[in-house]
Amino acid sequence: MAPSEDEGSVEEKENSRKKPIGPVATAWLTFYNIAMTAGWLVLAIAMCRFYMGKKTHKGLYKSIQKTLKFFQTFALLELAHCALGIVRTSVLVTWVQVSSRIFMVWFITNSIKQIQNEQSVLLFLVVWTVTEITRYSYYTFNLLHHLPYFIKWARYNLFIVLYPLGVAGELLTIYAALPYVRKTGMYSLRLPNKYNVSFDYYYFLIAVMCFYVPLFPQLYFHMLRQRRKVLHGEVFVEKDD
Repeated sequence: MAPSEDEGSVEEKENSRKKPIGPVATAWLTFYNIAMTAGWLVLAIAMCRFYMGKKTHKGLYKSIQKTLKFFQTFALLELAHCALGIVRTSVLVTWVQVSSRIFMVWFITNSIKQIQNEQSVLLFLVVWTVTEITRYSYYTFNLLHHLPYFIKWARYNLFIVLYPLGVAGELLTIYAALPYVRKTGMYSLRLPNKYNVSFDYYYFLIAVMCFYVPLFPQLYFHMLRQRRKVLHGEVFVEKDD
C-alpha cells in the first residue's frame, strides 16, 4: 500500500530500545537513502518537465518507467537491511510494503500498457514520489543527526492526505486493469495442464483489492498514533489480550 510510512515508525520505536548500528552500516544506509532521495527527485523533475512540455499526463508513465522500475526495484535492498539487522524493523512489514509497490509497477502498470494513461496511475505516481522524497530525506538527515523540523513535520503530516490518495490511485488502477486481464487471461493457468492446478489472475486481483479494505484502516490509524507520539509526545499503552 502506498506511502510506506509505517516502516519508519516501527524502526524508530525499535531503535530506542537497541544499541546504535556500526559506522559501516551507518555509512551504507546514508549512501542508500541519499541515492533513493536523489532517484525520486529525478522522477519528480522528469514528471514536472513532461507535464509542462506536453500539457497532458498521457505518455507520462512511458517516459519515466525505466527510472521508476529501477528505483522501486532497488528498494528490495530494504529487505536485506532488515534481515541483516542494520535496520531494526519487521522483515514482514517491509516485505508487504516493498512487494506491494513492485507488484503495482511490474505486474499491473508495466504489464498492461492499455492502463498506463489512466489518471489513477498519475495519482499514485505523484503520491509515491512526494512520499518517498520525504521518507528517504527524513532517514538521511536522521542518520546525519541533523533533522530539520520541516522534514519531520512533513513526514508525520503529509501522509494524512497522501495515504488515502495513494490507496485510491492503486485501487482504481487495479480496477481499470480487470477488463484487460479477463480478456487476455494473462498470468492465468487453466485446466487441464500437467501441474493439475489452476490460477486466475483476474480473481487474484479482485482478492488483492479486497485485501486493502481491512488493512488500510489498521495502518492508517496506527500512523496517526505514531504521529501523536512523535509530534506531541503522547504515549500509548497496548493492552494484552
